[in-house]
Amino acid sequence: MNYYMGMDHGTTAVSFEIIDENKEEVAYIQLNRNKLSRKEVSFKDTLQEKVDINKIKLLAMTYAMGDAITKITPLEQVKNRGIQSIHGAGKVTGGGSNVYTDIESLKIPAVLIPGLHSDCEFLDDRFRASYSHCASSEKVSLTYYAYQTTGWKNMIIADISSNTVCILVENGEIKGAIDACLGAMGFIHGPLDLSMIREIDEGKKTANECFSHAGISKIADVNSKINNVKEDIIKKAVQKDRKGLLAIDSLVMSVVMEIYGLYGIMESDLDGIILTGSGGCMTTPININGMIKEKVERLAPVRVLTSKSGAIGSSYIAYDIEKKGVDKVMGIDVIRK
Repeated sequence: MNYYMGMDHGTTAVSFEIIDENKEEVAYIQLNRNKLSRKEVSFKDTLQEKVDINKIKLLAMTYAMGDAITKITPLEQVKNRGIQSIHGAGKVTGGGSNVYTDIESLKIPAVLIPGLHSDCEFLDDRFRASYSHCASSEKVSLTYYAYQTTGWKNMIIADISSNTVCILVENGEIKGAIDACLGAMGFIHGPLDLSMIREIDEGKKTANECFSHAGISKIADVNSKINNVKEDIIKKAVQKDRKGLLAIDSLVMSVVMEIYGLYGIMESDLDGIILTGSGGCMTTPININGMIKEKVERLAPVRVLTSKSGAIGSSYIAYDIEKKGVDKVMGIDVIRK
């Protein structure tokens, strides 16, 4: 039995989906980035416990911003791990870097998925002109999963978690996205407002420090460690804490605004809206999903995808490249060896 594998390099964890020849799940692995960086857990050891590595036909992986490549590229052809810089984009732990090193040392056949940025010719020219960076590469993966699951060629995807990114798909191709530093708030990250710009100018904080505290944690007045932020905000809201409830309401507001904004520039009829990520999927103890759905379902049908969408989508990309020989994924070219 051969295997196909996908990687989602997330804010707090690195996740992997392994599927078989029938696209059925063989294993799902989620490793905490901080523990990976401290080498308390090992990607290499964990993977070897799950499958025979020699039977992995292809791994489709995401890494950091993915802003130095524009095509799905064989790993051996990628320079500088496909990124321009590791600075200015959230907390750097080194966990994902350790995984990348392990993948290289294991010699697993792999391709790297690009992020969405101004050099990507498949994007709408207005997005390329307006924003240097629109989304990290795992957003390509979850978009592919959404497309494969729903068949919708024209959709808006809201991925809500530590950060929030909304993606615009038209005619089966990714045309634009609104990154966490540009639009809706997540639990941790968000756009910089005037007061934060002033703090940066006055040397009180770096831009990255502000970005990492610009999500709804600032509203809920939560200053926990990165892996505990979401849970502490939810706990406050459940306890009817005023700031906690306001934080959730503000998250919903900003996501709804972003979805309507992308809807407003669409040139095609909207087939549907996808909600995903740990926030987008959440129905209990706080029904974030339902609160957003109530506001946007007047535009089009709403579907909810698993929070594992990024990892699963990456595995589907690996499967379709290796087994089906696809040469494009959501408008993105695939480079062959």
